[in-house]
Amino acid sequence: MSSNLNPRTQHYEFLGPPGALAVSIGVPTMTYLLYFGCSEAAGGCQPDLSSVPQRLLHSVTSPDFWKSLWDTEATLAYLAWYAFCVVAWAVLPGDWVPGTTLRNGGKKLYKINAFSTFLLALGVASGIVLRYGPESFTFIYNKWVGLVTASLLMSFVQAVYCYAISFRDGKLLALGGNTGNFIYDWFIGRELNPSIGSLDLKSFNELRPGLILWVLINISMVCEQATRRGGFTKVTDSMWLVLAFQTWYVADGLYNEPALFTTMDITSDGFGFMLAVGDLTWVPFVYSLQARYLAFHPVELGPMNTILILLVNFLGYYIFRDANGEKNDFRNGRNPKNLSFMTTKKGSKLLTSGWWGRSRHPNYFGDLIMALAWSLPTGFDTPITYFYVVYFAVLLIHRQLRDDEACAKKHGEDWETYKKLVPYRIIPYVY
Repeated sequence: MSSNLNPRTQHYEFLGPPGALAVSIGVPTMTYLLYFGCSEAAGGCQPDLSSVPQRLLHSVTSPDFWKSLWDTEATLAYLAWYAFCVVAWAVLPGDWVPGTTLRNGGKKLYKINAFSTFLLALGVASGIVLRYGPESFTFIYNKWVGLVTASLLMSFVQAVYCYAISFRDGKLLALGGNTGNFIYDWFIGRELNPSIGSLDLKSFNELRPGLILWVLINISMVCEQATRRGGFTKVTDSMWLVLAFQTWYVADGLYNEPALFTTMDITSDGFGFMLAVGDLTWVPFVYSLQARYLAFHPVELGPMNTILILLVNFLGYYIFRDANGEKNDFRNGRNPKNLSFMTTKKGSKLLTSGWWGRSRHPNYFGDLIMALAWSLPTGFDTPITYFYVVYFAVLLIHRQLRDDEACAKKHGEDWETYKKLVPYRIIPYVY
């Protein structure tokens, strides 16, 4: 393709190659640290801080520690899970829908069957548990470290593969991933839509292997607690809340699969190690921290606390879903709430009332409230189970800054006018 269609990237994110390298090392390291710093095997959640330096030095200098990160049985199980997702994508029926118009004028087609894949996975898992009992599905809890390592290996291999094939003729590159620096482009993603045949790797990884595995991990944690406490009737209210909240969140995202194709991840980001490790490792193995903690540290909430946490989650979900509903309706030419908007010089229309008049990213606000509701069931014995809330706030602020930068380039002076009409970025009257 011509250099006009694939121009050289002039602007770095993540502080350039050093930052990309730091994140590439930091994400796997943090995933392991959240286990070794908050697990039964490590002596509980939040070990004695004074012992951490000595334990860390002993671990990284011990060949046995590095060998313990690998588990052949767990690796084979992970590969089988990934293969299940690919086969389900290929075999289960689903409509093919076009994405947004690409820079070359074309549109990529995506097969919509993530939700049916999710239902099939739940059916298989439920059948195993009902037939063989809860102890039959504690495999994930017991093979945690090996499964993390397997997912990291899959992320690394896919990132290398996608970087290598991006040099073939005719590839449409991501505008932000063509710097010429190997480390940065491998990390951020050089090709916009890498595919194997008609299988789009970016959208597939974002919705299927990691997101569905997140729910299966939570189910395994429920089974672990049930095995220890004498059956499902003994599972704590806190564990049921976490399972219900996060299962609903995943199911909602998978059911509304077409909404993914208008997000920044799909429309403008390349697919490299950043998205691969985020989808395949970070989401399932970090987002499930609360359930994993409750598996070995049960918490009984009681009726009042349960109701309060339910209300917090429902508030967040209502804001998240209603805000996204307003945006999707407006993008599709509908305006049932008769919301006000401004029209830019380029003809774009920006909402200035409803949720989108309260802040520029009200859906992020709802997401943050839900994140808090997911951590509250773990109680307050340790701050580590609230890691997700802090991380998610940082992530959403970073996304908001990227969104604003992109919109400023797209709309110019009109964006400054819009920011005066909608001054708050995420949380109304706060930020």
